[in-house]
Amino acid sequence: MNDPIAAAFARLSPTTLCDVLTRDRVMDIGIRPLWPDMPRVAGPAYPVRCPPGDNLMLHAAIYRAEPGAVIVAEGGDTAYALAGGNVCAVAQKRGIAAFVLDGVIRDLAETRARGFPVFARGVVPFPGGKDKVGALNSPVRCGGVQVHPGDIVVADEEGIVVVPAAGAAGVLEAAQARAAREEAESLEAWEKAHRARVEEILRQKGLTA
Repeated sequence: MNDPIAAAFARLSPTTLCDVLTRDRVMDIGIRPLWPDMPRVAGPAYPVRCPPGDNLMLHAAIYRAEPGAVIVAEGGDTAYALAGGNVCAVAQKRGIAAFVLDGVIRDLAETRARGFPVFARGVVPFPGGKDKVGALNSPVRCGGVQVHPGDIVVADEEGIVVVPAAGAAGVLEAAQARAAREEAESLEAWEKAHRARVEEILRQKGLTA
């Protein structure tokens, strides 16, 4: 990974990032890794919008996005595949970091065998058409999150977060600091502080038993 910012974000889990982000930066649970043990990915977003039944914009994006980018697609439905094995293979060959799709793909076995990371709503064998123009490297909504070009996408088995590009440096610094604190804290110390906090909350609510 050549982008030092993306590489730094890749060392942080979505869980840690969520502790310094708001809920609207987290995609819904329907968009998930399509096979177990998929590695964490992080990179700048290249967003596209595909109208229902069509995948032209995603297919165009694999030739336009820079190496290291995460192509993020707002799909129009889950009845037609946005990509298949060859599209995923070409994206991987061109250095695309991953697909994050509010939609579905086909040829899952091929893509899994190649190890190209795809986060999507599922799999369907029927392909989409290539007739309709949507958005290409423009703001889209994917998994309930507004995604702009260059936003940092971090995705793994814990979920998918989108860090606005304008505030990425601050989020990175805050998340790194939190991760360092958590790493330095023993479970025993965490448990002691956690129990005290829980008991204090219960006391304030009148529960003392």
